[in-house]
Amino acid sequence: MNPTSEPQYCPDEYERLSYYNGITGDGDHPELVYRSDFLTTPFSRPIGRHPSIPVKSLRGVFDTPLNSVWDTVGPQILNLIKAREIRWSSVDPARFFTHAQLGEEAKGTLGPVVIWVGVFPGSTSSDIAHEISQDILALLLKNGVKDVVAPPLLRHVGSTNSTHYVRRILTALLGIPLATEEMEEEDAEGTLTLWIHEDKDKHGNPSNKVYGVSNCHVLRKNTTVGYDHRGGAPTDHVRVCGMRRFQRGLDEIRKAITDHDILAELWAREIVQLQANEVQDAENVREIRLTRGKLEDVNEAIADLEGLYDEVMKDWSNIKLQRNIGYVQYAAAITVDEGGPRYTSDWAAFSAAEAKVKAKFEGNIVDLGSKYSPQELTDMFNPVSGGQTTFKFPEGRKLRIEGCATEEDLAHPAVFDSEGQRCLIVGKDGNSTDLTVGRYAGLVSFTQNEVGIESVELGIYNSGVKTAEVFSAKGDSGSLVWHTTNGKAHIVGQLHSGLNKGGSTSNHVTYCTPGWYLLAQIKERFKYAEFYRTTW
Repeated sequence: MNPTSEPQYCPDEYERLSYYNGITGDGDHPELVYRSDFLTTPFSRPIGRHPSIPVKSLRGVFDTPLNSVWDTVGPQILNLIKAREIRWSSVDPARFFTHAQLGEEAKGTLGPVVIWVGVFPGSTSSDIAHEISQDILALLLKNGVKDVVAPPLLRHVGSTNSTHYVRRILTALLGIPLATEEMEEEDAEGTLTLWIHEDKDKHGNPSNKVYGVSNCHVLRKNTTVGYDHRGGAPTDHVRVCGMRRFQRGLDEIRKAITDHDILAELWAREIVQLQANEVQDAENVREIRLTRGKLEDVNEAIADLEGLYDEVMKDWSNIKLQRNIGYVQYAAAITVDEGGPRYTSDWAAFSAAEAKVKAKFEGNIVDLGSKYSPQELTDMFNPVSGGQTTFKFPEGRKLRIEGCATEEDLAHPAVFDSEGQRCLIVGKDGNSTDLTVGRYAGLVSFTQNEVGIESVELGIYNSGVKTAEVFSAKGDSGSLVWHTTNGKAHIVGQLHSGLNKGGSTSNHVTYCTPGWYLLAQIKERFKYAEFYRTTW
């Protein structure tokens, strides 16, 4: 380690002195050297006319996975610390309770289990503490202790895995549901548009940061003023799944289990019936063998789904502690470019938490899911039966975004419909309606909102094979709209609104900001942004 380099994991002065405020009662609390959840849970500064430092108190550790293995792993943790020749003073299992403001006591929060290591002042650095912490976390994981630090997002799995569809809301692919701490009470939700790599910060210094993009109105309550988070300022956490979407996800898993239970019971009855047949010829024996195979498969699927349900309940049910995947970094106020093409600018970016996202990050990929079969989806993107199609169903259902459609691309698409007219078939994956297919209007649309502001938009019409299916609904805001050409997916735009009948949540026209315009807007704030990298 270069002794002159700036420590990477050192808390700032305010956090170092204030993090443990309250645990001694007399203000003589310890100073913080390092904490392993600094990426997922930034330490906020107090704001307002009468700011006060958050007050913590200590809680014991009971009924957790750590309790059953502490007698074994406790001494091993101690040995890891000794091996680094650190002057340690204590190793304690603990939980920290953060008290709410006076009069709001019920809103206090209990933190996760912590391995709290005390050291003599000046005996180690935050970088060394980080290295030891990774060893300790690996040791805990090896011994089945997963809830000391919230786990990363789930990995995407293939279609042979029975959990592939129901786990989609907790992966790092595009279309995942988003909600913010600021709008938790409203339970407002939206959708991830894109991941972008900073590559270099605005000063030209190398940067390894990754940001998630969505609509401004998805990530910010006040959309009339711009926002740019400064170091040390309070953070607004971004969560994967709001309360409604998380419950819907649990319901989807339970329904999948129930559906498989029905099949298991059916196959079991059929096997009994087949075995009872008086004639046990070759066809009967073959039918028994095939049905047993189906029963084994469905029982395996039930076990996988039940395992996923238990994992999701254990590792993801606490929205405050387990579902934070970053914090809002930047939001441009919602505007219409009145001096230019009059497109709507409605976007914001959040800083992705490396500890939650990096391990399962694959870049900008759309999960085509299982709502439609490969044959059905290919037909939907090919409006002429047997004709030429620009859509090719990708391996593993993972459609990678590899470019952005130009105005020329949208004006002169290569596909023709059954009436012999040019058409552009587009797709999107959103929080509310999942994967849907629509048709671009061909020419830009003109809209006027309730306060009289006029804008120019890309209009998307509902489409379908037999009957029109709604392209978007409330909660799909932020979804990336894309089309394919030569088997590759290109950005069309960012979904931000729709036109519906009165209070209906289903749109008959969906509106989005052109992709080329959105990327240019992002480049104004993130000058060195890269949009198509495949690794963190």
